Amino acid sequence: MRSFRSRAAAGLIATVALIATGCSSSGSGGGTAPAQSQGTPHRGGTLVLLGQSDIFNLDPVSAYYTVSTLLERTFARQLFTYPAAPTFPEQIKLVPDVATVVPTTANGGISADGKTYTIHLRPGVDWNTSPARQVTAADFVRELRFLCNPQSPVGAPSYFTTTIVGMADYCAGFAKVKPTVAAVDHYATTAPLPGASASGALTLVLKLVAPAPDFLNIMAMGFASARPAEYLKYLPDSPQLRANTISDGPYQITNYSAGKSFTLVRNPAWSSATDPWRKAYVNKIIITEGLTADSVQQQIQAGTGDMEWDVQPPPQDLPALTSAKDPRLIIGPQGNAFAGFNYITLNQYAGPFKNKLVRQAVAYAINKNAIIQILGGPALGTPASQLIIPGNVGYAPGFSPFSDGGGNGNPAKAKSLLGQAGFHGGPTIKLLYSTTDPAPREAQAMQSSLAAAGFKVTLVPTTQSDFYGKYLEDPTTGKADKWDIALPGWVPDWFGNDGRSTVQPLLTSPGPGSNDFGGYNSPAVNADIAKALAASSQSEAAGWWAKADELAMSDAAMVPVNDYKWPVFHSSRVHGCNFWVDDLNCDPTNVWLAG
Repeated sequence: MRSFRSRAAAGLIATVALIATGCSSSGSGGGTAPAQSQGTPHRGGTLVLLGQSDIFNLDPVSAYYTVSTLLERTFARQLFTYPAAPTFPEQIKLVPDVATVVPTTANGGISADGKTYTIHLRPGVDWNTSPARQVTAADFVRELRFLCNPQSPVGAPSYFTTTIVGMADYCAGFAKVKPTVAAVDHYATTAPLPGASASGALTLVLKLVAPAPDFLNIMAMGFASARPAEYLKYLPDSPQLRANTISDGPYQITNYSAGKSFTLVRNPAWSSATDPWRKAYVNKIIITEGLTADSVQQQIQAGTGDMEWDVQPPPQDLPALTSAKDPRLIIGPQGNAFAGFNYITLNQYAGPFKNKLVRQAVAYAINKNAIIQILGGPALGTPASQLIIPGNVGYAPGFSPFSDGGGNGNPAKAKSLLGQAGFHGGPTIKLLYSTTDPAPREAQAMQSSLAAAGFKVTLVPTTQSDFYGKYLEDPTTGKADKWDIALPGWVPDWFGNDGRSTVQPLLTSPGPGSNDFGGYNSPAVNADIAKALAASSQSEAAGWWAKADELAMSDAAMVPVNDYKWPVFHSSRVHGCNFWVDDLNCDPTNVWLAG
């Protein structure tokens, strides 16, 4: 993702908090379909993506980053996927990728008790080996067996350890294995994993601990890609594996220079007849890294680049682009949907925010609209009051536990709460922020509104990488009271019934590497989350997700600031560039270039 690590394993920095209205079916920020997006798609040309940094992980077993999702779209296929459709409701509907159909109880793919999934694979989906060979059920089992490898493990293990029979014990054993090729391969090929098996070449059987209405969303993630047998020769995500990737998608990586570039060309083993979701119009894709966001913007505007890799349009350029209704700017997702949210995390390991009243004072005090203004103004942002994004399962319309003046803040009420908590002179707090623009300006806005409510705020600057790695993800810094308050952000791993990828990671299991940065831990909220995860249907889950969210927000476990959409920019020669929420960009396998 843009300037941050992953969809759910790490939050987002606030530079992404953007929202727009009037998106057309083309995804344009201008409100009508731009002329260059019309016409008949045609094949050919080289698509050039430009950006700043390299991926964190190339191996799908551990890749957990928006640009990893974008790259995986080209060379790694899953059982299920999401279409790069023109509208958001279509984009979040699961469709079969390597699977022949999405399993249901009606078609026999899911057992009556909801605990056994039988998935049939498409014949003719091939690896680009020599000779080409069929992708099999064993290839998907192999990926699951490598998720918890000790060298480069999956970024969200709980998605699998809490759902697939035997995965928790299997992963506990794998953690003790030495990270050598021989030891890793021996464990991955011999240790028992009863919940995942191949019943013939093209039939995969998965057994669940309990029914999980969101299990297919988990299996649509890049973590659950097919894994070729050739990868047994290398440690997961090692330089050797990165130099020898194998493709079952429409493109294959022919050159990778770490920190510099990727080159992808058509995969001769790929057949459009077996892949209804990737049209693969362009012949070649080049990704160039090592640039600044300003340079990327200039080059795309000049037409020497086509799409962004890991950056966005600079915030200072957005007002002019939106006011001009530049057809090259796309802001998504469409309509009333949102890509994610920013929120204030509060250190509850030590310091004044252990007190619920002081946390609630922040919820009243913060001027959310001031932060939104920094990020593009009221037309580009909307205040938030709950973790679940509007339109997703468990969202409670109208729920807002703290009357904050429509996002302007209520400093008088905040002062009153601080007095009740015994802080009549106002508590002294340390506001941690990244030095990456516009985070410093956001920090100043937060400092101002908190000061108006009686807080004494000291600013603590740090680099973007240390913001998460050194501080928020390391609870020792919270326990040592090195920070009290910060503004991260979040994008769910999927949309719809997404409480497992939003409510659960943000509110439970505090500790090293956890996304429960502030250490919030409520037995009542944990119980509601457990009931949501164990629900036998999405409708049942919705009630428990809503209850958990509402209870935690009333506790001021954290303070939602704003829901946002996402801006991307492309060159005028790129056509068919619908905003695709799964990679927060346009789908490189479905755009075409002007002749």
